Amino acid sequence: MEQKSQSPLSKATNIVWHQSSVDRESISKQRGHRSSILWFTGLSGSGKSTLANAVNVALHKNGYATYVLDGDNIRHGLCKDLGFSDVDREENIRRIGEVSKLFLDAGIIVLTAFVSPFRVDRENARSLVGKNDFIEIYCSADLSVCETRDTKGLYAKARNGEINHFTGISSPYEVPQSPELKIDTGNLKIDKCVDLVISQLVKKKIISKISDSL
Repeated sequence: MEQKSQSPLSKATNIVWHQSSVDRESISKQRGHRSSILWFTGLSGSGKSTLANAVNVALHKNGYATYVLDGDNIRHGLCKDLGFSDVDREENIRRIGEVSKLFLDAGIIVLTAFVSPFRVDRENARSLVGKNDFIEIYCSADLSVCETRDTKGLYAKARNGEINHFTGISSPYEVPQSPELKIDTGNLKIDKCVDLVISQLVKKKIISKISDSL
């Protein structure tokens, strides 16, 4: 009996990209700031979500249009069909890159907090947008520090073989080679980490100086 091979998902061919009637530049002028993708990457427990949300609060207090894309939240909906194999991780980050690009076009500063362990996936996300639109922020906390912050007990389960493909234990994390920012989130206090991110945004002229951070 002949075995049927699994067919890949069909791709639409009769589609055309429609330009918005209100372009990104017009939105930027109205809001008084540029849009940008802040891509927080690092091990589980390195402080990605904590820092992204703290930066989000600081920007919101100063009137900037922002949104946080968090790894767990995305997997509740957009990526709930994906697991944690290398292939699924790649697809997860591909989708996030595309969604982030849409937020960028909408004039929003989008902050993404994902482990995103593989360099090629992060570079693919970067390649979707202009060279000044993507800021990679490496949350550099040692594995030992990350494990002490593990409120979910994931590292312990991974070491016991209960979780497969866990980054840092049974799956690799490829450290960014030249991120726009490398922040020692394992040792620095959160307000200092926020200041470093805000300073980078001011330096790149995405925002003006802010009056209140935390």
